Amino acid sequence: MTARSRRGPLLVATLTLICTLVLSACSGSSADDVNYAVDGTLLTYNTNTVAGAASAGPQAFARVLTGFNYHGPEGQVVGDRDFGTVAVVGRTPLVLDYQISDNAVYSDGKPVTCDDMVLAWAAQSGRFPGFDAASQAGYRDVATVDCASGQKKARVTFAQDRAFVDFGQLFAATTMMPSHVISDELGVDTTTALQTGDAPTIARIAALWNTTWDLKPDLDLKKFPSSGPYKLDSVTDTGAVVLVANDKWWGAKPVTAKVVVWPRGADIQDRINAGSYDVVDVSTGSTGTLNLPDDYVRTDTASAGIEQLIFAPEGPLADPAARRAVALCTPRDVIARNAEVPIANSRLNPAAEDSITTAESPPEADQFNVANPDAARAAINGQPLTVRIGYQSPNARLAATVGTIAKSCAAAGITVQDAAGDTVGPQALRDNKIDVLVASTGGAAGSGSTGSSSMDAHDLHSGNGNNLSGYSNEQVDGVINALAVTSDPKELARLLGESSPVLWNDMPTLPLYRQQRTLVTSTKMYAVSSNPTRWGAGWNMDRWVVK
Repeated sequence: MTARSRRGPLLVATLTLICTLVLSACSGSSADDVNYAVDGTLLTYNTNTVAGAASAGPQAFARVLTGFNYHGPEGQVVGDRDFGTVAVVGRTPLVLDYQISDNAVYSDGKPVTCDDMVLAWAAQSGRFPGFDAASQAGYRDVATVDCASGQKKARVTFAQDRAFVDFGQLFAATTMMPSHVISDELGVDTTTALQTGDAPTIARIAALWNTTWDLKPDLDLKKFPSSGPYKLDSVTDTGAVVLVANDKWWGAKPVTAKVVVWPRGADIQDRINAGSYDVVDVSTGSTGTLNLPDDYVRTDTASAGIEQLIFAPEGPLADPAARRAVALCTPRDVIARNAEVPIANSRLNPAAEDSITTAESPPEADQFNVANPDAARAAINGQPLTVRIGYQSPNARLAATVGTIAKSCAAAGITVQDAAGDTVGPQALRDNKIDVLVASTGGAAGSGSTGSSSMDAHDLHSGNGNNLSGYSNEQVDGVINALAVTSDPKELARLLGESSPVLWNDMPTLPLYRQQRTLVTSTKMYAVSSNPTRWGAGWNMDRWVVK
């Protein structure tokens, strides 16, 4: 992705994309359901929480909770005119007018209104305590969301000199939750409470925003209305999510009536052999060596996320010297070679592969390419160190990665314990159950990326929810803030060059390689394509056809 394409605020669908959608919608008869296996667990309907953003929820709900934009097959931002339109009406400051479609209605019959935008902004702006939002990127730059409760239009005004370049990422698919569910639960107008700063009520709103949409087999479907072609029908005892056609959807009807989204397990090979899965969308190598029957095809592509070691803010790796020691004995060259990709050095420009990225590879980074046990031992003055490295299992590639690190670091007197588990993720790092999380952007098992480097860079901004390492550095914060409002390549390179030596010294994370994606589809499937962002192949599931 070039800097230009990465930062373009709104991109129209290409002719190829349009043809794909039209052809899939017009091709003959199809089966009644599709079985879709994804990267991680399906924990919550709200993919904007820390756990939700890192889960497989975005892959499942891209066409359930729609917005003004979605992410196309290259990760590009595409306007969703079924949902509404966005118009730029001011540049200094940046002012945007949003118009929700008059036909937009939730599956429960309630209209989609600007109240949902106010809630999305409030939850992710960092202005109100209590919301466990994954990221404040972009929303923290918004000064006001002018919305009359119950209306279908809103004016969004950004703070002076905070013209957020990637504004097309805001109020997009999966970012807006049905505010009327919270209003009905509390018996209050959420917009009024947020606009007037009613602190006690806002605390109650935040508590519900964090937890009311947790996915469980016995959930109350009334709290899970859809604004897309599909709606939630049920959650199975094994954690699979069943989606069915939404009869209240006002756009083109989904081609396939039902999609069952399966959280990744250890039985993918067996299910492929049995023909049980139609689409498998996972990180390459996570399932071991896949042997595909003749009626399946496989495509490997690069994601926009960076597989990395994320160090805990407390415990044995609270000291930067200890983090550097682990980094020094980690054989990044071997790990990247096993993944059949180059070493990645990017922290603040992760979603792009362009000339700007080289600014994040200063001389300081070279010492961490090849394992150096002697330097690692010296970094901690020869003191013993035990480190628990966790990741979401099953994952054959990450198991091998941790084994490689353990063998290499043992020579430095550093004991590495494999602390994998099927529920290990951001919360395990927060709860001090592990010292290192091996995961992609934001702690995700999948890509985790928004497709925007300026958005993803907030993973290391002070106070950001998915800043899992608890990192705080005023200079780096300043760089991240500047990246969000800058599109000039020379200035971007200068900013990255300024921050990179600081980050290699402080070592809040250790980038390993760009996570690769594997998309497996039955030869009976049509209109399925990979996607480098956290929304994955699910970005257009309503156009999928299985013969």
